[in-house]
Amino acid sequence: MSRLDRARIRALLAVGALAAGAAGAQDDVAPRSDATAAEVLWQPSMNVFRRFEVPAERMYEFYGGVLGFEQLSTLNVGNGSGVARFQAGAQELKLTRRVGGRAYESGGVRGATGLRLLTFFFPNEAALVERFAAHGLPPPRFSSFAGRRTALVRDPDGQDVELVIVPGATPELLASIEVGLTVADLERSRRFYREFVGLEELPPVDDERFGTRKYSYRHGTTTISLRKFAEELPADTGSGGIQYVVSNVDFVDALAKERHVPIDQPLRGLPGFGLRTIWLDDPDGVTNYFAETGASRAGRAAPRDR
Repeated sequence: MSRLDRARIRALLAVGALAAGAAGAQDDVAPRSDATAAEVLWQPSMNVFRRFEVPAERMYEFYGGVLGFEQLSTLNVGNGSGVARFQAGAQELKLTRRVGGRAYESGGVRGATGLRLLTFFFPNEAALVERFAAHGLPPPRFSSFAGRRTALVRDPDGQDVELVIVPGATPELLASIEVGLTVADLERSRRFYREFVGLEELPPVDDERFGTRKYSYRHGTTTISLRKFAEELPADTGSGGIQYVVSNVDFVDALAKERHVPIDQPLRGLPGFGLRTIWLDDPDGVTNYFAETGASRAGRAAPRDR
């Protein structure tokens, strides 16, 4: 991706964030019966994180040198734990070490429930293949699905990554990513992302690559896609998660308690960062992490009336 494309993507992100906070500050209100967390989403995209156990340098080389994402500053969140950040379009990909208390399963998209796939978009197949070769990796094998050239590869930790080639792609498309969740109960997961998180529900499509129906939910440049396979699968609750930047995390906390959404880590602040967070679990135990930053707090508006 060129410097010009990166600049356009950053501009898209900045404009969206300003628009989301433009309503100004108002008094907080209790959640309505039809309220969703989307009412306080501030960043016009969602961040995604992956936990790994291989040497960190291998992950950084793959997502930075091979896929070409710009590495940002690493956050030190204490206890010797660092969060490496990469600018993947208009959202951040965050890489961190595995933690205890979570289950990790191999086997790709079909091997377990949980966050099993990241999809990225590129304008030039030859340039991408050259970067794989330059880093001593076998070239991705591209096939045509739904009129697009795509390849399925695995990152150094064994997690599936889909590469989609779109010649002449707009900056908006290159700024987007897709987060693939394999789910145990399709209707429960659809309700969670539609009625609790409040993402825009897209029409379902037949997924030719994986031979199943795909149900997608979008916020800005990030799409979460749900897939269900017939067999019963083990649960991977640790390999990945989703982060939302919100203007009012207290609202999300109240909404989660009202809807009986499992709370993994209760509402708390992170000293030195001006950050307040709550960690929730979706129906498959995938972390949905809501973060209120100093910038998002400054643009706070009461959840909108509908």
